[in-house]
Amino acid sequence: MFERLTQRLGSVFKTLTGRGKLNESNIKDALRQVRIALLEADVNLRVVKELLATLKVKAQGERVLTSLTPGQQFIGVVREELTELLKKQSGAFNLPKPATVMLVGLQGAGKTTTAAKLAKHYANKGGRDSLLIAADIQRPAAREQLVKLGDSIGQEVYSRKPFTKDAVGTALAVKRLADEHNRDLIIVDTAGRLQIDDELMVELEVLKKKLRPQAIWLTVDAMTGQEALNVAEEFHRRLELDGVIVSKLDGDARGGCVLSIAGGLGVPIRFVGVGETVNDLESFDAERLSRRVLGMGDVVGLVERAQEVFDADTTKRMEQKLLKGGFDLEDFAEQLRGLMKMGKLSDVVAMVPGFGKAAVGADEEEMARGLNRSIAIVNSMTPEERQHPNIIKGTRRRRIAAGSGVSVSRVNQLLNQYRTMSKTMSGLSGKKGRQRMKQMGLDPGMLGM
Repeated sequence: MFERLTQRLGSVFKTLTGRGKLNESNIKDALRQVRIALLEADVNLRVVKELLATLKVKAQGERVLTSLTPGQQFIGVVREELTELLKKQSGAFNLPKPATVMLVGLQGAGKTTTAAKLAKHYANKGGRDSLLIAADIQRPAAREQLVKLGDSIGQEVYSRKPFTKDAVGTALAVKRLADEHNRDLIIVDTAGRLQIDDELMVELEVLKKKLRPQAIWLTVDAMTGQEALNVAEEFHRRLELDGVIVSKLDGDARGGCVLSIAGGLGVPIRFVGVGETVNDLESFDAERLSRRVLGMGDVVGLVERAQEVFDADTTKRMEQKLLKGGFDLEDFAEQLRGLMKMGKLSDVVAMVPGFGKAAVGADEEEMARGLNRSIAIVNSMTPEERQHPNIIKGTRRRRIAAGSGVSVSRVNQLLNQYRTMSKTMSGLSGKKGRQRMKQMGLDPGMLGM
């Protein structure tokens, strides 16, 4: 997601940063390039016009034109306005207990998978026991799919057997069941259509009236692009949406869906789906997303993904090694294995500040092969070599290279990568390390420091 937009904006900023001074002429040219970048990303035209109007006023202000680093100031203005665009109507949303959430959207938007992801999210974050309602009576496999997903996350699914065509009756039966068993969260997976029609909307309006949900969230496929705003506006007009969930951001979407809805709907984006597994759901964060769009990384998101991959014992052991300066090649290999579990590698790399460009157009399979080769190199070492990398000299390096099927230069490259990472890790320990983390926008407490 956002690769093309990030690349296009990056080239605009690079050109501006090389200018000693900005004037109305080159600002106008830069804004034209930003406009092209946004339209190519499939951002709704109305949203693009509103954003550019604001950017033009601020970019021509005294703050930018009189700055010693006008190009960087312009980048800052774009980031601020992009963040404000994504923040529109946003705010903390605490789902009450008990609560009923109704998921709506077009067919194929990912509602059924999203229902399971939400149940998993609230089970992990709030310890909630969910009951999922299979109220999609249009798609034959929808109920079976939800049952399988529910089983995979240990959450019960009510699919009403024998199956009926009565979505409202199914939903009401489950609501009574949930009340009897004190379930604190009900998630209703509703039917969709290939396009909006009156029959669909009437059914959803009846469900809303009967269920009286605490939240109605629209699930939108990120691939929908700027048309997502038109779809969202119609659902909002008929149902008064409380939020939007954007699915499939891990695909080839160009980002226009997110920017269009955030800037044009007046309803907050609550979550984004970033993968196919039930764990791939993230709370929407405007600041972090805007930084990623501009290729500035997302350190907080990287830490959060790492916390999900590494268990408490591993984290504690790593923390103790970090504080004592004992980070060895065993730990390095463990970090590499964890990296492969953190999702799409190019997305993970894009979260690292300064590595945004490396992630653009990256070959996913080649990146995976590279990590596997690195792990194979470490596996070819003796326990003593992993614990004391300084003893790895010429003869040992040749033996390790032969054992892992790589060249000696590749072994040397891995050892250099290890030393760089070890130096970085040791730099985060102690008082100065905690200060550095705070400067990066991280809470040292997140890592137990």
